[in-house]
Amino acid sequence: MLQINLTTPKGEARRIDVTETRCRIGTDKRHAVVLSGWSLSRDHAELFLSNDGVFIRDLDSGKGTFVNGLRIDAHGPLSPTDEIGIGDYRLAVTAPLSHSPAPEPRPVAASTATPPPQPQPGKAPVPTQETGRPPEVDARLFELQRTLQEKLVESFDLRRIDIHNMADAELRTLTEETIRQLISRLPALPPTVDPDMLMALVRDEAIGLGPLEPLLADPGVTEIMVNAARDVFIEKHGTLSRCPVAFTSDRAVLGVIERIVAPLGRRIDESSPMVDARLKDGSRVNAIIAPLALKGPSLTIRKFSRQKLVAKDLIRFGSADAAMIEFLRVCVQYKKNVVISGGTGSGKTTLLNILSNFIPEHERVVTIEDAAELQLHHNNLVSLESRPANLEGKGSVTIRDLVRNSLRMRPDRIVVGECRGGEALDMLQAMNTGHDGSLTTAHANTPRDMLSRLEVMVLMAGMDLPVTAIREQIASAVDIIVQQTRFACGTRKVTHITEVTGVESGKIQLQDIFVFQQTGLDENHRVRGHFTGCGFVPEFYQRLRSIGMTLDAAIFERRDPAGSEAR
Repeated sequence: MLQINLTTPKGEARRIDVTETRCRIGTDKRHAVVLSGWSLSRDHAELFLSNDGVFIRDLDSGKGTFVNGLRIDAHGPLSPTDEIGIGDYRLAVTAPLSHSPAPEPRPVAASTATPPPQPQPGKAPVPTQETGRPPEVDARLFELQRTLQEKLVESFDLRRIDIHNMADAELRTLTEETIRQLISRLPALPPTVDPDMLMALVRDEAIGLGPLEPLLADPGVTEIMVNAARDVFIEKHGTLSRCPVAFTSDRAVLGVIERIVAPLGRRIDESSPMVDARLKDGSRVNAIIAPLALKGPSLTIRKFSRQKLVAKDLIRFGSADAAMIEFLRVCVQYKKNVVISGGTGSGKTTLLNILSNFIPEHERVVTIEDAAELQLHHNNLVSLESRPANLEGKGSVTIRDLVRNSLRMRPDRIVVGECRGGEALDMLQAMNTGHDGSLTTAHANTPRDMLSRLEVMVLMAGMDLPVTAIREQIASAVDIIVQQTRFACGTRKVTHITEVTGVESGKIQLQDIFVFQQTGLDENHRVRGHFTGCGFVPEFYQRLRSIGMTLDAAIFERRDPAGSEAR
């Protein structure tokens, strides 16, 4: 049973006892608590019981629901001293003895037996997964943050401050001073809220990346997905989970997106509601806004590893074995054209970066990407990046334009971040006209699917070519296909290394050289299996050995799970 003590606008006090575990408040006569007034909604708010006490939720009312003077979306558990404000009415709720509230408020979704960890003073909250489900944002802290964010924007607007032409250090100092002034004008902060932490949260959302800052600083987080202002997911150690952070509004998310794309000369607005970009550290960014994104601005960040990964890391992570790495090193060193195939998030770009660093130092390398991610360490390196059209729809420079231009730059190697369309034709032409050792990636599920994708992408170039001619071009240009796969458990592995051997009866012939043989799942439901050669020595390996190169053909032998050669 709920005991509600109600104070009317005239100061009259009355008590309402509710026998149900859930009751609604509003102007509808069918509600347990009926209020009147022009500022109230028909379905204004809702009280309900959970194992931890009484909670209140605003039902998208026009004028809002307040707890202790702060506007809330959801709040609880409520204590008997908490004052609920709905219009000019004041309410206090007493829970039954079997539902004694916890001393500190927590949000509705966090009603688990173990309370969420409290943020340490001076530090932004960092997501944890100690309980069975992710903790949520502290409701009281979030409301303070949202209030300060609105006052900060209002303060800058009133003072007509041109923040776009200010230096970063000057803007940071001004923002911090303004936030401290705003905090000083607030009533006394709750004891669990540290002023420095609150200032940092508001500052980061105003001029930085907001609640994403601690996630970007966490080396375990590999991907950040903002579905809406209060709907954030992360990928950590290969597993997706909801994250206990939130933006104060859709406007704040849009502000973060604009701060990312503006320095790159790109734009996002209603006429161009999608954009690809990158952070300063090379992390890949994709954003999409209304009217295409229905829940609000959406932002996806695939983090760039601060640690430069090398071939040994692939072995350490179990993504490949030593024999496969040695073979790929020989392929790159002796100028074989390699296409890396795989699905989204399978690790194609990471593998491309590792293989690119096998290119000898004395060679001239040209990299071509939509958003520059590759981190090569060659002295003779040119990095090119495509450019979208401007406001007038002009000035676009595509990957295809850059591939054609790169042929005039005297490259020893051309590395294309990803082939998505007609640039595949120009890439094949380059591979067939003396630019051996080129590397690129494309989306496909198997090596055979990769060939079909290449055929389709060549046709996207608008050339009326017969399929037979296209297949002959592919078979002549591509030497090796490396298939990268991301399994359901989050594990990423090189599942096939396949040689393109030619065309027979109008069909491109493939021969597997290495494969990953899956044998099941371990106790943690992670994929289990082993890498093995297929007993086939590639044709170019045999040619290199015939001219005196010292190469180990034993790496292609079939191996059992223990790693020894199969008899």
